[in-house]
Amino acid sequence: MYQLHYFPSNANAAPHMVLEEIGHEYELVLVDRANNTQKSEEYLKINPNGRIPTLVDGELVMFEAAAIVLHLVDQHPQAGLAPKVGTPERAKFYQWITFLTNSLQEELMIWQYPDRLTGTDAAATEIVRRGAEKRAGAYLDVIDRHLKANGPLFLGDKLSAVDFYLVMLSRWARPMSNPPRSRPSIARLLDMVGALPAVRRAYEREGVTGEIC
Repeated sequence: MYQLHYFPSNANAAPHMVLEEIGHEYELVLVDRANNTQKSEEYLKINPNGRIPTLVDGELVMFEAAAIVLHLVDQHPQAGLAPKVGTPERAKFYQWITFLTNSLQEELMIWQYPDRLTGTDAAATEIVRRGAEKRAGAYLDVIDRHLKANGPLFLGDKLSAVDFYLVMLSRWARPMSNPPRSRPSIARLLDMVGALPAVRRAYEREGVTGEIC
């Protein structure tokens, strides 16, 4: 059985949606971020970064949401959440999940927590926040153009784990001045994927019962 260490609506959401879509048995373990449990001595033994999520798969312990997603799709190819290894489609799958985690997610983290870079300098904090939001918006524009030309999903009409990852990041980005849903092709993907039973179940198990993204 898999064990997913999580906190509601954190980076565990993408692996959680994948687990639900796969249909494999798993256990959720709450890491109480409200009480800084992710920095506890016990949690740091399995995730030295003190971040969420962590996946335990038997003797294998993994951190980093995108890496966990890649592991899960490889372990369950029958779920069809990634193209066959060695194909051009699989290369594009790698491209987009890397883009989401390395580019969009990174800017969203800076946008949400600019003080981690600026400390108590309020003016610098606002400059960093605005810059991160501008860059995140540009990345969302790239995604929207891709979906318009090649969608409705990242890989055409074939659902993949990359689509789940965008749902997770789009939830985080809702407070942006131009949120993901302001882009028609992204909004279409969010409507399609957000309505899937696996997505609804994952968020409901984390305590999210309203609008996802």
